[in-house]
Amino acid sequence: MTNQNTAQIMDTVRVFGATRLVSPASGCAPRGDSGRKVHTLTHLEVLESEAIHILREVAAECRDPALLFSGGKDSIVLLRLAEKAFRPGRFPFPLLHIDTGHNFPEVIAFRDYRAQQLGERLIVRSVEESIRRGQAVVRPGESRNAAQSVTLLDAIAEFGFDACIGGARRDEEKARAKERIFSFRDEFGQWDPRNQRPELWSLYNTQVRPGENIRVFPLSNWTELDVWQYIAREDLEVPSIYFAHRREVIRRNGALVPVSHLVGPRDGEKVETASVRFRTVGDMTCTCPVASTATTVSDIIVETAVSRITERGATRIDDQTSDASMELRKRAGYF
Repeated sequence: MTNQNTAQIMDTVRVFGATRLVSPASGCAPRGDSGRKVHTLTHLEVLESEAIHILREVAAECRDPALLFSGGKDSIVLLRLAEKAFRPGRFPFPLLHIDTGHNFPEVIAFRDYRAQQLGERLIVRSVEESIRRGQAVVRPGESRNAAQSVTLLDAIAEFGFDACIGGARRDEEKARAKERIFSFRDEFGQWDPRNQRPELWSLYNTQVRPGENIRVFPLSNWTELDVWQYIAREDLEVPSIYFAHRREVIRRNGALVPVSHLVGPRDGEKVETASVRFRTVGDMTCTCPVASTATTVSDIIVETAVSRITERGATRIDDQTSDASMELRKRAGYF
């Protein structure tokens, strides 16, 4: 990509990120009866306002909510939104992470650092422990992503959570696109896309019976580009693996599979070192990086603006096993 093309893309992104509504007739910002300029919101301010409203709705209507915090970019944005919704007071919910035991160490270190920085309570429950107790079964070499459902449902039962706030977005995957902002789960933790509540005029039904719960997604209407623009605007820290770095990878089925103590080359495969970054972070056994030279948030915004493959489509091996992979996991209690 030439420097000129990069500049043009950044100009387009900046304009889209800072556009205010104007009067088509005059080309000027609309004015009230008093002649003063009427402030209209940028698209990021609209998304931020909606998300803060949703977080406050959870705090007001739900008995014992929790915010799912993994140390990934979406949950980092959620934490900033929670700060804006509730500071200078403490968050009206703890942070909860379901650790597969196979997470990238850079992300786990950032998770602990950010929770300590905020001074908020962080609850960690382990898939490893669920496997040890025989509650979750994972075959050798299999991703632990699906097993997170078991550990999450156990944590919900242990603490009596009636709502879990997550950073999922509708643009991630087609099953996510079916999701309501307040996503109802039955007494078995299951999601039925045909049994969801209407959300007309942004009115949310938070009533649940004992054993039922709600997953709440304040970032539903955000895109990957919105998230990175917000990270840039708020100057938020993110784990280092989101930026381009040199890493050993294996080219497998069109993906760059990261080499680790869990994943190595198969017969005939060659390990190479490439400049890569992660668009999403998760279980090391099924999360792949993409080729990249983006070393700043601005660089990532440019790459994201021109990408034609969703972040999960480009990086998540477990979503490629079936067209319904995500939906099947969600029906079993997944995030």
